[in-house]
Amino acid sequence: MRLNKFLSFCGVCSRRKADELIKAGKVKVNGKVITELGIQVDPEKDKVEVNGKLVKPPKKLYYLFYKPRGYITSLYDPYNKKTIAEFIKKLPLRVFPVGRLDRDSEGLLLLTNDGDLANKLLHPRYEVKRTYLVWVTPKLSEEKISNLLKNGVIIANKRVKPLKFELFKKDGEEWVYRVVVKEGVKREVRKMVGFLGGRVHRLKRIEFGPLKIGNLKPGEIRPLSEKEVKKLYDFLNLEKSL
Repeated sequence: MRLNKFLSFCGVCSRRKADELIKAGKVKVNGKVITELGIQVDPEKDKVEVNGKLVKPPKKLYYLFYKPRGYITSLYDPYNKKTIAEFIKKLPLRVFPVGRLDRDSEGLLLLTNDGDLANKLLHPRYEVKRTYLVWVTPKLSEEKISNLLKNGVIIANKRVKPLKFELFKKDGEEWVYRVVVKEGVKREVRKMVGFLGGRVHRLKRIEFGPLKIGNLKPGEIRPLSEKEVKKLYDFLNLEKSL
């Protein structure tokens, strides 16, 4: 990790201000004054000091968040759209969302300051499953669903196939389907439903990898239990270091 990014991550100052501190000779790494920008540090091994005070990374935090409809998965929007920052600002330390849900979608998001874990959850190699409930009209053709499961559909120049696409229940005039995907392609579930001739009325993510939304209500945030964090690390074959 670049030294200025590390200082920013630890809450010392912005990256720009960190560069100023480095050039002024106020930062030491393993007892040596550093004045060169772009130096890399290992947050787990290197000893970093600013003005003689030891700088330590913040504790790693993990939260489940039920993103409500009508909010974009961003901490800032130049067009003044409602963002999830409204909910995250209540938390004690800075965290960021892992993955995205579009403005009209709702459901499970992971919030964390653990960059390594976030990167692996989103990396295509790990094929992390995402499970959705989608409210649709009219009822979709079983033959078309079978064809989609077998052959997939081209989305964003990529052939994608759901792992599951099954009728879950009927809710009033709408049909609710349970859809499991692994690619993480933008708006893929909505596009699959459109390909099948349906219209999406509501889209809710209920699972992301080993995480489940449970009884969370829109706008609610709760910390992951130690058991849930361990399950998440075991899922990615990572070693947990808090």
